[in-house]
Order: sequence, then C-alpha cells, then structure tokens
Amino acid sequence: MVSQDSTEAEDAGAGVQLEPFLHQVGGHVSLMKYGEHTVCKPLISREQRFYESLPLAMKRFTPQYKGTITVHLRRDSRGHLSLVAPPLKEAQESFQVSPGSAVAIWQTLQQTTSNGSAHPLAQLAQSLKESPANVLLRSEFHLNTQVSSMVEDPSAKQMEKKSFNPWGLHCHEAHLTRLCSEHTEDERHRFLLLENVVSQYTHPCILDLKMGTRQHGDDVSEEKKARHMRKCAQSTSACLGVRICGMQVYQTDKKHFLCKDKYYGRKLSVDGFRQALHQFLHDGTRFRIELLEPILHRLRALLSVIRSQSSYRFYSSSLLLIYDGQEPLERTPPGHMQPQEALQLAHGSASEGLAKVDIRMIDFAHTTYKGSWKEHTTYDGPDPGYIFGLENLIGILQAIQEGD
Repeated sequence: MVSQDSTEAEDAGAGVQLEPFLHQVGGHVSLMKYGEHTVCKPLISREQRFYESLPLAMKRFTPQYKGTITVHLRRDSRGHLSLVAPPLKEAQESFQVSPGSAVAIWQTLQQTTSNGSAHPLAQLAQSLKESPANVLLRSEFHLNTQVSSMVEDPSAKQMEKKSFNPWGLHCHEAHLTRLCSEHTEDERHRFLLLENVVSQYTHPCILDLKMGTRQHGDDVSEEKKARHMRKCAQSTSACLGVRICGMQVYQTDKKHFLCKDKYYGRKLSVDGFRQALHQFLHDGTRFRIELLEPILHRLRALLSVIRSQSSYRFYSSSLLLIYDGQEPLERTPPGHMQPQEALQLAHGSASEGLAKVDIRMIDFAHTTYKGSWKEHTTYDGPDPGYIFGLENLIGILQAIQEGD
C-alpha cells in the first residue's frame, strides 16, 4: 500500500503531482494526467503554435487545447521523484494518492514494503538489473502475458488486481530519468495542457495509428531522416500510409486489457494489419460490429476536412480510434432506432445505451503549414500521404464490415 505521510500531504497542498497516464498506448513522449479531464505533455513550440492557430474545421478531430503550465521536479521524503504542477480547479480531488491511482502503482513498483521486502516486480527487476517499468513492459508486450498491478486495498484488506497498459509507465520513467540527468530539481519546465479524450470511457479501447507515408519532419537531422524512412519502408506505412503504434482492447471475458506496442505494429504485413483492426474491435467474446458504422462515418468526415486543408503536412502525427469496452446495458437494433438516435450514433456522440466512438488527431511536433513561424519549407495542396492512409484505413474497415 502507498500512503502519504504528513510531510507528503503538506507538500501535496502546494501543487498537483502529475500521474503517469495509464491509457497512453503509443508514442515516446510521456503523457501525464493533470486532473480528471486534462492531460499534459512537454511543450514543443511547433506543436503549441499548431494548437493556437488550429483551423476551426479540425477542432472536432483534435484534443481541446487548454493552455500551458510550468512544472518542476520534486523528491519526497521517501526519495520518490515526481513532477509537480500548480493547482488546477478540476484537479483539487487529485491531491491525495489513492491506492489504485497511477501514482500509487508507480510508487509501488519502486519501493520496498513495510517488512523490508521489495514488490515482486521490483525484485525481478533487481535480479535482471533493469527498471520495474521496463520489466513490466517486456512482460506485457513482448511475451504477450498478462501482468497486472497488485495494489493493496486498505478497506477490503486484500490485494486488488488492476489491469493497465504499462507503456505510459515506461514513457514516464524514461522522461524522469532524462530530466534528472539533464536538469536540476529547481528548474522549471513548460507543459502543454490538453483535453483527456478518454475521460468519459469506463474501459477505453484505443488504437494509435501513425498516419502518412512519411514520418520525418523538415527540421530533423539526416541520420534521423534515414531512420524514419527505413521504418516506413519496412512497415505498412509505405504501402498503406498507416501503421499501428499501440493498442489496448478491453477483454470482457478476462476483465483486462489486451495490449500491443509499436514494435508489434512495425512487423505487420498488410494482412496482419487487417487482422489487427479486427482484433481491436473484438472484446474477447464477440466482434463489435455495431462500432464500424460510426467509426467509418467519423473517418469519412475527417478525410473531407484533411482534403480541404491546403499546405498542412502532418508528419509523424497519430490518429486515435477510441470506443468504450464497457458495452451499453441495452442496445437498440439499428432498424428500430429513432431518427435522432441514428444521427447521434453516426456522429459518434451517441447517448446512453448506444455505442460511443471517437476519432482524434494527436502529436503535432513536426506538423508544418504556410504561415507557421520560421517555416523554411512550405507545401501546396492537402497532405497526400495522410489522405492515402485514411483512404486505405476506410477501405479496410469497409471490407471488414462487408465480411470480405
């Protein structure tokens, strides 16, 4: 169990301790939870400028931009490192570390218990001379075995099993390690505040798709450019304009998330990519066919918007497909829906009892467009690589829907 002592409780009143975001399925930059409806990530000027000049038509397909904050590293009385941000109104409830929170899970993996013994994962990590987050990540993803956190529930006086995706912990640890090696504890760091696009979901099923046939930005080194070109050529990015960068699917029969990472996505063939899309829509018991129409509707709407955006190039950005692994208690057959219900379903904003889906573009650190500050290279017309990827994604999902 992780609890706050009086010193930590007093410290917590001075700010919000940022939690690893346990629904991060891809990327390498650490995404952190800052309140129930807000996440934050290290600020990159190009990405900030994109959000601040976002075309109106694209706003429904991107997380809401909520501004920036300044955070700093803090080491508590137990030696735990964390990032602390100024209080946010909605985050007042997040000051206390609850047993099942991401902070509790993170700290449990690193500390010894009251009797002096280490957490089982920490013991394994010590024997392998690795970090707990990396051991957890390899166990979950590379060996395809289910690893759940074990966090003591003080009220029930028993160990409660919590299933989560370890990728966020992996990114969080790497970020803290980098900050510690490159900066002092009293330095301040700027972070972007963004909408938590999965906060409304009970068991968010998320597919992170790297879009486009090109992933390197105009500002990268020749070495990095060559590395990204190699990844595209050896994956479905080259032939489909899209590849899987991460995935979590709630399995209703086993009550845990099935997780896949970017290394899995890079190895997929075109047929493997199609099978992975099918797996993303399967809850372990049945194929969620009712999700296909609202997903396809949103993708077609996004395609129309991207086609209308001249000069934008969304290099290295991702597209999130999201739905709730918690099925509605009652589902109305499509043929018996009221017109308003059918319209809500098609727009992905269905009310209680209907399937909810969402499509969001994220990660704009390498996005370029005319009029952007200090842009050395400009382009005409819409992004052909992104459009190619969207068209292929829609075509594959259509074929799955039609049973081909």
